[in-house]
Amino acid sequence: MVDEQVSETDSQTETDGDPTYRVLGCAAEHPNHVFQVRTPFNHRSFDALNATGVELDVVSPTPFAPPIGPYSDYRHVPKTEQWGSYRVHYPRFLYMLPKKYFYHVSGNSAQKRVTSYVERTFETPHDVVQTCGLYLDGYASLTYCRKHDIPLVALSHSGDLKNFNRFNETVQQQIRETIKYSSAVLTVSNELAAVARRFAPASKVRTLPIGEDPEKYPTDRREAIRRELGVDPETKLLLFIGRFEKEKGVRELAAALEALDRDDVVIAAVGHGGALRWWFLNRLGELSHPSHAYWELDPIAVRRLHVAADLLVLPSHFEARPTVIYEAMAAKSPVLASNVGGIPEMIVDGETGVLTPPHDADQLRETLDYLLDDPDRLRRMGAAGHQRLLDKQWTWHHHAEQLTEIHREVMHD
Repeated sequence: MVDEQVSETDSQTETDGDPTYRVLGCAAEHPNHVFQVRTPFNHRSFDALNATGVELDVVSPTPFAPPIGPYSDYRHVPKTEQWGSYRVHYPRFLYMLPKKYFYHVSGNSAQKRVTSYVERTFETPHDVVQTCGLYLDGYASLTYCRKHDIPLVALSHSGDLKNFNRFNETVQQQIRETIKYSSAVLTVSNELAAVARRFAPASKVRTLPIGEDPEKYPTDRREAIRRELGVDPETKLLLFIGRFEKEKGVRELAAALEALDRDDVVIAAVGHGGALRWWFLNRLGELSHPSHAYWELDPIAVRRLHVAADLLVLPSHFEARPTVIYEAMAAKSPVLASNVGGIPEMIVDGETGVLTPPHDADQLRETLDYLLDDPDRLRRMGAAGHQRLLDKQWTWHHHAEQLTEIHREVMHD
């Protein structure tokens, strides 16, 4: 499938010779020193954008912290900090619970506080506002954009669009208001772009893939890394990375692994949140296969596991284009994943990986079994996936190049 995205010859303007312009980035879901592995793709997008030479200011609206309870750790989020190549600011807003009834109140608070914080902290106005979602990020930036007549570009990874019907009516109105103002609504997959067109004119909607940078993956050290991890040459390392929750298919994965009658398998599961954390850890502990669960790993450690793995397994119930598949492709690891969302846009079934139906533990076990019987095929699929990543230019550098083209276009409409 061809990405419905801006070509390199599109959006040429009189400013092409001068790449410098000023961007305000907004991402409520952004890593910080308290929540270090939260939505790393938002950080990587901004980091790549900053590397193009734009002048970038970033805000990450952060809830006021209650004194006690599960959300009290928010009090440790700093007011501002350097994150990668840019500085992030964390203006506080009121986040009201339960979300089902009061999410719109949270949105109104974020909008008010982001506007005032930006105007007193940065040189304003910016030339364009880039948000990492329609809600809260896009709506939080709306007053500032309107006040200064700034174009808004919103990148959706799926949550606000696919969960639209779960929001209360006021939040739905706020999302529609944000889409109406936005100059461009960007999605990470063609499948999600089709969803976006239910809410926005087709001319506003574009597919902007994210990606991964292969040079960060030490594929030439694969055997050495496996020795360091204690994985024997004949042992197959199965890797799962994601939230430990039902939507990621961890129940089906646990059932498939329990039924997998082999003695040449070891499992590594890397988690970073999810309501089924302890349930999944208990199930892994009961397996006959050796298994190890990692929690909130540093990205360097995650890349090493990708390089060492024989197969990435992702039995999700729904996805857009998961970052973890781009990572596997960069590491030359084949992928077994559900045939849902934007995943079929990434994986060529039978060539770079294998697609399997969601919610089907028996089929997942059967597919695992026959793939593990053919390690040569696994290596060929991993190499083909790596080449597909390169051929499609699914890298952060290319992501940022396309994003700057879109910015220049909307700034001169």
